[in-house]
Amino acid sequence: MKSAVTTVVSSADAAGRFPSISDFESVKGSFDRASSRLEAAEKLAGCIDQFTNEAVDFVYRDNSYEQSNKDKCVRDIHHYLRLINYCLVTGGTGPLDEWGIAGMREIIRIQLLPTAAYIEAFIFLRDSSKISDMMTQQAAAEFKGLLDYLINALA
Repeated sequence: MKSAVTTVVSSADAAGRFPSISDFESVKGSFDRASSRLEAAEKLAGCIDQFTNEAVDFVYRDNSYEQSNKDKCVRDIHHYLRLINYCLVTGGTGPLDEWGIAGMREIIRIQLLPTAAYIEAFIFLRDSSKISDMMTQQAAAEFKGLLDYLINALA
């Protein structure tokens, strides 16, 4: 699984060199943000069902999407949020990259689920004031950064 450390070491190895000072500074920055990421992971774990339900209710509030897909959307958004939680703990995007983006994107396509609904849900969560109310600014920034990463990957 990719983390900040494995990403730096793999990149240096692929380039046939030892990690540089800037590589180590990148890893140090990841370690420096670890407490904020863990705070965000803890808060997300405690509110994952609430966030999932609020996001899905927001997306399906005006019947823009088929109600028959709502349960699948709940399942998938919950899954994505768990992957974001793993990313917060590991300090890298590995869980989303490996288990969420490619694989889930294909499932969404095969099941004819609207990708726009997922993007709307994650934008709603990212812009929600509840996130800023329940965690510090840095923890919220870590969480929102991963939401942005996922939004961009699904778009």
